[in-house]
Amino acid sequence: MRANSGTIGGAIAVRIRRGWVSVGDCLDRWYEELPWRRRVPLGQRGEQIAARHLRRCGYRVLERNFAVAGAEIDLIAIDQGTYVFVEVKARSSTNFGVPAEAVDARKAVRIRRAATLNLRRNHAEESPVRFDIVAIVGAGRAGRVELLKDAF
Repeated sequence: MRANSGTIGGAIAVRIRRGWVSVGDCLDRWYEELPWRRRVPLGQRGEQIAARHLRRCGYRVLERNFAVAGAEIDLIAIDQGTYVFVEVKARSSTNFGVPAEAVDARKAVRIRRAATLNLRRNHAEESPVRFDIVAIVGAGRAGRVELLKDAF
């Protein structure tokens, strides 16, 4: 059972979780600078970083790269009983805009359609649903991971 964030124990748990997430993100940045990691395409590395980040934030990752109906959902997870469909956007820099801007209305509609089919397939149509974006900018120690909850 999770502690309620309104209690003193809950506040401590939230601080511990934030510290754990910060330390994990720092270790991820160091890990990404290892020579063999540069051979893995940025998009694939981004999904791996996002999955680790979500786990540290308390999500349970159920599925990766779910493709159906002309759309792909990068990560499907559960966060405190809510199905979360996550779009991961990784960019080496912000020269061409921030990663979250790449999820336009057309892409959001495709992701929602794929999410509906996934929920139907898992008999979870009545479950609460949320759509998040994990935006990753940069690589290595200069990298930054941002979780945008309920993004669209």
